[in-house]
Amino acid sequence: MKLFPETFLWGGAIAANQVEGAWQEDGKGLSTSDVHPQGIFGGIDQRQPASGQLKDIAIDFYHRYPQDIALFAEMGFSCLRLSIAWTRIFPRGDETTPNEAGLAYYDKIFAELEQHGIQPMVTLSHYEMPWALVSEYGGWGNRQLIGFFMNYARVFFTRYREQVKLWLTFNEINMSLHAPVTGIGIASDSSLSNIYQAIHHQLVASGLAVQACHEIIPAAKIGNMLLGGLVYPLTSRPADVWVAMQENHHWLFFGDIQVRGEYPGYMLRYFRENNIRLYITEEDDAALKHSVDFVSFSYYMSGCASADAARHQSCPANILNMIPNPHLTASEWGWQIDPLGLRVLLNLLWDRYHKPLFIVENGLGARDQLTEDHQVIDDYRISYLNDHLQQVREALEDGVNILGYTSWGPIDLVSASKGELSKRYGFIYVDRHDDGSGSLQRYRKKSFGWYQSVIASRGAILK
Repeated sequence: MKLFPETFLWGGAIAANQVEGAWQEDGKGLSTSDVHPQGIFGGIDQRQPASGQLKDIAIDFYHRYPQDIALFAEMGFSCLRLSIAWTRIFPRGDETTPNEAGLAYYDKIFAELEQHGIQPMVTLSHYEMPWALVSEYGGWGNRQLIGFFMNYARVFFTRYREQVKLWLTFNEINMSLHAPVTGIGIASDSSLSNIYQAIHHQLVASGLAVQACHEIIPAAKIGNMLLGGLVYPLTSRPADVWVAMQENHHWLFFGDIQVRGEYPGYMLRYFRENNIRLYITEEDDAALKHSVDFVSFSYYMSGCASADAARHQSCPANILNMIPNPHLTASEWGWQIDPLGLRVLLNLLWDRYHKPLFIVENGLGARDQLTEDHQVIDDYRISYLNDHLQQVREALEDGVNILGYTSWGPIDLVSASKGELSKRYGFIYVDRHDDGSGSLQRYRKKSFGWYQSVIASRGAILK
């Protein structure tokens, strides 16, 4: 039996804006997430007055974290990936002095995790930033944001240099091409030059954060985070193979810069041919040279690409629009299910970067049904995760260096894409619904005990 390594980190991943709630408590400021009641692709509501969206309370992790962390520990988690609400620390984003009440909250979170023997992996910016930095500074299009972010990052590195040894800079950084308001704080109809300039500023900030982390916490490891948007050629025609390679370049270049420290030639050509001009200083070039220690990514689906525009009927997924693969089935949300694609992606990234990899998001969103006796029989989720984890085990056998696996949403949370609760990922059911009703009680799903057994057996129970 092929077992996962003893050092392999098992756990789950959550985001502050999707679980915490308490959107105005203890001095927290308004964030980009707070003004997107229908998710990252919805319209903006500047909360004057407050609109009462689901994320205002979310699943109330802000007040119920001891109970939830205890449930994670019961499953056997050795790692929890979580993010920080930037506006809890700097409500506007441009302050010089942090909000102590916000830091005190995370003091308690890290103490609770330590008590249960769970190592935190902290994402500094996960689909949210202070709204004031967007409304008054123009988002990441303004070079000043590099300094504001670095002030925030240094405060966190310094405060938690003993408690946190695994860090990530920006969540799914390549999503800025698909959701610019959420990713870089600029309008969706901005020019390509403005979008890529804002992305450049964020990449510079990521490089500087890597440098600062290495200086302040020499024993820590800091990585980047990509949305793994794996694209296959629809056919074996060379033209389709070439188009698929170009589609993959659009997201891989973020990793190329954060690992290799410079813009790849294929992107420089893309900029030239699309009249995209970036302002890049010598200091920027030096900042980009600070390479991450590991590469982390999310993986939910794959898709296809074709050179034939007439065949380019997009898959109805709510994150990436790709041609459906005729050999795959799909989830309720149109996300094509491709376990082998995870092994392909792991090998691709390992061959490309030769940096340790970490799967920090993977899971199945579904409309779970709670029975009268508070059971959720989610065999479909168990099947999905079993098949994907089998491929992770195979990739380990292939020689890929994989640090760990944190499933997305180990407890039900508010969807980032749609701002809904009906799309459930968790091993733990939360009694709250899209209309805001529910008791917020937690119930273990069937998959809870299954994942507990996977962790305890180091994958021996996988079929």
